[in-house]
Amino acid sequence: EVQFVESGGGLVQSGGSLTLSCVASGFNIASNDVSWVRRAPGQGPERVSRVYPDGTIRYYAESIKGRFTSSRDNAKNALFLQMNDLMPQDTALYYCACHPLGISGRGTQVTVSS
Repeated sequence: EVQFVESGGGLVQSGGSLTLSCVASGFNIASNDVSWVRRAPGQGPERVSRVYPDGTIRYYAESIKGRFTSSRDNAKNALFLQMNDLMPQDTALYYCACHPLGISGRGTQVTVSS
């Protein structure tokens, strides 16, 4: 089965850190263009970062630059998102997506309290 399984979310205080994991199965994550996407309550999806097959990483939202770091572990077929200095506006459902293949995970909830 082709899928993503995300984990690592939770409730954290403002200024705290979390590391999200996204494990892929049924396809090779290193050969595909995979993104972290978040959806805040009442808002549309927002791409956070994108990891290309050659390892290039692009960050999208200005508000996360310098605080969030994406990485990929080819051996584990997994993507990670290290989030530091979290703020209440980072509260969202975070999920992985491979848009070229039309695959996305169910996500993991991140809630940041003030």
